[in-house]
Amino acid sequence: MFLSSISEISTTSWILSFLAAFVIGLSKAGIKGIAIINVTFMAIAFEAKQSTGIVLPLLVVADVFAVIYYNRHTQWKYVAKFLPWMILGIILGSWFGMDLPEKTFKIFMVIIIFLVLAIIVWWDQKKVNTVPTHWAFASGVGTLAGFTTMVGNLADPISNIYFLAMRLPKNHFIGTAAWLFLIINIFKLPFHFFLWNTISKETLLLDVKLIPAIILGFILGIKLVKMIDEELFRKMILVLTALGAIIILFK
Repeated sequence: MFLSSISEISTTSWILSFLAAFVIGLSKAGIKGIAIINVTFMAIAFEAKQSTGIVLPLLVVADVFAVIYYNRHTQWKYVAKFLPWMILGIILGSWFGMDLPEKTFKIFMVIIIFLVLAIIVWWDQKKVNTVPTHWAFASGVGTLAGFTTMVGNLADPISNIYFLAMRLPKNHFIGTAAWLFLIINIFKLPFHFFLWNTISKETLLLDVKLIPAIILGFILGIKLVKMIDEELFRKMILVLTALGAIIILFK
């Protein structure tokens, strides 16, 4: 449904929206790899394109919470390497993303995700401790992450691959991703306001009502992250990223 008034929202859409916001809170607290769930719920509740404009301000709110909580763990050198390429991807996505056949985009994205995940798993099994240092890795993954975040707020699986490859410890992973996505999501706002027209007074009113769900998810997420050790965290991200890729393909 296209959101022209808050009063038009059905009970089902409210429930899906609340669950999506709750998952956003969980994800930004550090339960990485589940962001595809909130994208799916919102796309079911509203039109696919408009749902990206509803989700984006919620992501910014959750990013602010994550930055405040995990700021001390941020590794700025990785933000500096990845950010410019994500910005390039966003610009490309704003120009070409809506004309790209959705099925083609999904297949390409899933192939890339599984290919790089296979390499990371191979590294882990071979006990390879080095990380990719060639500029082509950051540029390729970063541009794809920017493109996917502009087209459908789907950068999470791609960015997870980069941080996994860099072998960042759990809190460094979360803190670095927090600042990266706060900057990126704020950068995306004008495109949704002025180019795609997916953010309006009505969508923002809906977002305000969903903030409590983000807070609940974020609080629970922090508690869960504290219970997960470093090795389990890495395995969890690998598995959830792979599951997210499968969901992207079939959603």
